[in-house]
Amino acid sequence: MSRARLLLLCPGQGDQHPGMFDLARTNAAANALADRLLSGRQLDGDIYANRIAQPLIVTATLSMWEAIRDFAPTPALVAGYSIGELSAYGVAGAIAPAQAVALAAQRAQWMDDCQRIVPGQALLTITGLTLASASKLAAQYGYHISIETGEDSCIAGGPAAQADQLQQAIEAAGARSRRLPVAVASHTPYMQSAVQPFGEALEATTFMAQLAPVLAGIDASAIRDKARAVETLSRQLAEKIRWLACMDAADEAGITVALELGPGSALSKMLQQRHPHINTRSVADFRTLDGIARWLERAAEDA
Repeated sequence: MSRARLLLLCPGQGDQHPGMFDLARTNAAANALADRLLSGRQLDGDIYANRIAQPLIVTATLSMWEAIRDFAPTPALVAGYSIGELSAYGVAGAIAPAQAVALAAQRAQWMDDCQRIVPGQALLTITGLTLASASKLAAQYGYHISIETGEDSCIAGGPAAQADQLQQAIEAAGARSRRLPVAVASHTPYMQSAVQPFGEALEATTFMAQLAPVLAGIDASAIRDKARAVETLSRQLAEKIRWLACMDAADEAGITVALELGPGSALSKMLQQRHPHINTRSVADFRTLDGIARWLERAAEDA
């Protein structure tokens, strides 16, 4: 009997591309789901724009899960990064796919509204400083830590007008920084006015029984009920995501195998670096669904 414990990873924005549905669409059920969820959404527009990207990423992730769910083991845990946390509830069966995509579109709209209230926002990476040092330095320029990605790496959000000065200070401290192609300071107090309406939308959503707990980005706790899901999903809009803690929580939960559902492979690479003993891949590593099935089978045998 296999002792494998599977973690499914649901990515956030950054790695979306026009071909991100191609592999899932080789499965008839997933192809039909993608058609239904896309419902006129274009893949040739600005797929990095918040209002387009968020529903597209949720659609791509849920379509991929539909494509592999018949042969994948039941997950022990599901985790999502930023908008991926909403996808995670779809993967876990708590929220119907169409509802998850609709919520993603609303979430993006409310975040864009925050950006219009306080224009000129930016996100940038900080690599090479401890989280405490990065937070202290960022605060001097009006920035807040948005996502903790490692012991010495994070993303910070704040005023675009101060981005160059902050990056110069980061480099002067012997660290590195990169400006991200995002105009919304997600997971910082800049998004506070989006929290209540998104919470109300989640509260009005029908939640079904989950097939696995979902890790909350804000505190790495395992969520199994609607009340906590509504609270943590809405709060994460304006609070930092502790992704480093989420990776550690997965390890503590005894996860032996992890599969990122795509698009991209950023989360699988981070987890592989943090916990190399967890057998970790992304669907982006494979050319066929059969390849994913064979890897999952081998990974379960090796656990």
